[in-house]
Amino acid sequence: MHSSEKFHPGPGDIGESVFDAAYLLFDLIAAVIFFLHASGSRVILLYGFLTLLLGGGDAFHLVPRIDMHLRGRRENTDFRLGLGTMVSSVTMTIFYILLSYIWKELFGDPGILLVIIWITALFRIIVCCLPQNNWFNPEGNMKMSLLRNLPFAVTGLCVILLFAKSGSAYGLGYMVPAILISFACYLPVTLLAKKKPAVGMLMVPKTLAYVWMLCMGLRLISIL
Repeated sequence: MHSSEKFHPGPGDIGESVFDAAYLLFDLIAAVIFFLHASGSRVILLYGFLTLLLGGGDAFHLVPRIDMHLRGRRENTDFRLGLGTMVSSVTMTIFYILLSYIWKELFGDPGILLVIIWITALFRIIVCCLPQNNWFNPEGNMKMSLLRNLPFAVTGLCVILLFAKSGSAYGLGYMVPAILISFACYLPVTLLAKKKPAVGMLMVPKTLAYVWMLCMGLRLISIL
């Protein structure tokens, strides 16, 4: 463990910290833009809440990571990282619920897919809140990771099917690959990164996929 007095961040530490800070700043600015331009549009307002939730939830995890990379590990680092991971896991799940309601506002009744999204999302949120996850232990719990992420994959698949159904309408044609990239990068990290830290680099394209989704929302402002 590095003491904060002796720790000197390397180029990788600084690079990741700048990337994370830029992402959080982008989220905040995007949320403000959505709210300023909502003008009674439920879709833009939902996108504002979705963006604020995403950035706020990720901040719980990324701010402690930035602190760790720039100042070194301290006694409460594992607790802060674990709490942040738990919070962001919940907010990320709600993100996809809100995204499905944005689809509903634009295209109509999602039918059974919305029911499945709610069931799998609520199941994941409940599992995320269980102490067996060992959030505050760097070792975590692989069985619980599988239990909370398998239903999350189903949630994501249902949202993908919705946007696949609507195609390129409203400029949202790239939502399907963006969601696919986010899950393709997120799931290996959450399942393998503790044993193979290099896998954690997949969080960069995963984060950029979320930025892509928000940019599609920003484009909606000029369309609706």
